[in-house]
Formats: sequence, structure tokens, C-alpha cells
Amino acid sequence: YDFLQVRLQVQNVEKPLYRGTFHCFQSIIKQESAFGLYKGIGSPMMGLTFINALVFGVQGNTLRALGKDTPLNQFLAGSAAGAIQCIICCPMELAKTRMQLQGTGEYKLKMKNYKNSLDCLIKIYRKEGLRGINRGMVSTFIRETPSFGFYFLTYDCMTRYLGCEAEDNYVIPKLLFSGGMSGIVSWLSTYPVDVIKSRLQADGVGGVTQYNGIIDCVRKSYHEEGWRVFTRGLTSTLLRAFPVNAATFATVTVFLMYMRSEDNLRECEPGPVIQQPSSL
Repeated sequence: YDFLQVRLQVQNVEKPLYRGTFHCFQSIIKQESAFGLYKGIGSPMMGLTFINALVFGVQGNTLRALGKDTPLNQFLAGSAAGAIQCIICCPMELAKTRMQLQGTGEYKLKMKNYKNSLDCLIKIYRKEGLRGINRGMVSTFIRETPSFGFYFLTYDCMTRYLGCEAEDNYVIPKLLFSGGMSGIVSWLSTYPVDVIKSRLQADGVGGVTQYNGIIDCVRKSYHEEGWRVFTRGLTSTLLRAFPVNAATFATVTVFLMYMRSEDNLRECEPGPVIQQPSSL
């Protein structure tokens, strides 16, 4: 779905290749084979685990530093995590975007500019330097900072409202639902900025540069396509956001519940042998 999102966001309005999410999916399968859907997957695979570890680590430590677990502090801690992870997220998404746009509509690539995501970043660095591999950093920062604030705030509010306790028999479905809704709210809060970010990172592919910066990209995109341009690819994004974030938050929360149960048992049991907790 991420692949479909990028293709829809950056397609030429004068000669559109896709009419919508389903047509985009059909066209890629037909023109580029099923393997075409996995272009650029190397970049997320390399960085996603580290990014998630960084995000949850920064958010947790920031929340502890703020002292009180309040909705405002949840938002601030999430925003801090979102801002810091941009350092990794921006180059990773640049490589992913460039790889996903490579060979659009071709079953067999006639000219392969990049072998993989790492090769893509190396070539961009050699040609454009650090500024090149950080293309779209400002728009990424504008997107990620409030987005992660809403991400953690929504999850905190949802889990409190649903009463997600370790002893609850329905805690897993509740966590999955809370995580999925957090992902949707997070994307909805800053999605127009993501469209601009994708367009800036795709700009220059094929040797043609259209935009001089964020404001110029916003102005030209709106002038040529109207306000609907800022919702391009939203359907595929939301279809992906719910299951991905449901799994992410549920996994992290269950793991933390388990580790806290282990810590409590170590404090209570005098002997070296510790039984496995029956609860999450």
C-alpha cells in the first residue's frame, strides 16, 4: 500500500497513469508484475526496526523527564520522538521513493539507475552530497513532529477509555483497535504534508526539476490540481495504517506488560527460580 501511495501522490496530472488505488494496483501487476509492488522494500527493512526502537525509546524517556503522564505530555513526548527520528526517516524514504518510481510501467527495466536502496543513497550522495540525501528533510520534520504527537496521544486516550489492563481477557483486541486508530489519526493529521514531501523527494527523477521548495510545491500543486491533490493516495495509506500500527502498538505494549510482570516477580520471589507469569 505504501508503494501505491507514492505512485498516486507523484503521478503527472496532465497524463495520469492511475485512476485510483485499485486501478493503480491492477496496472502495476499487469505492467510490472507482482514483484513490482515490492520495489523499494529494502529501505524500510533496513531502517524500520531501528526507527521504531528509537521512537518508543525517545517517547518513553521524554515522558519520564516531563514528570506527569498527562495528555499534553503524551503529545509532547510523541512529538519529540517524531522530530528525532527524521534524521533516519528522511534518507530512508528518499531511497524508497526513488526505487518505487524506477521503471514505472515497465515489465523489464530498460535502464536501472539504482541496484538497491543503499546504492541509491550512495549515488545521490556522490552527485548531490549531504543536501541530496536529506532532500525533503524540512517537510518530513513538519509531518512527523505533530503526527507522532497525535499518534501517542490517541493511543493513550483510546487505551484509557477502553480500559486496557493486563488481566482483561479482551486486552489484545483492545490494544489492536487502539493502535490501528492511532495510526489512522496520525496520518490524517498531517497527510497533505506527506504529499508535498513525496513530490519534493521525487522531484528531479528523469532530470526534470519542477519545485524550488515547499511553498513553491504547494502553490504549483494546488494551482494545477486543486485541493484534491493533498488527498492523493489517502485510501491506500489508511488501508495500510490500521493493521500496521495495530500490530506495532500491540506488540510493544504486550512486551512491556510481560517485562514489568517479570520485574515484579523478581522483586517478590527470594529464590533464583522464577515462574513464568500467567498474565500478559
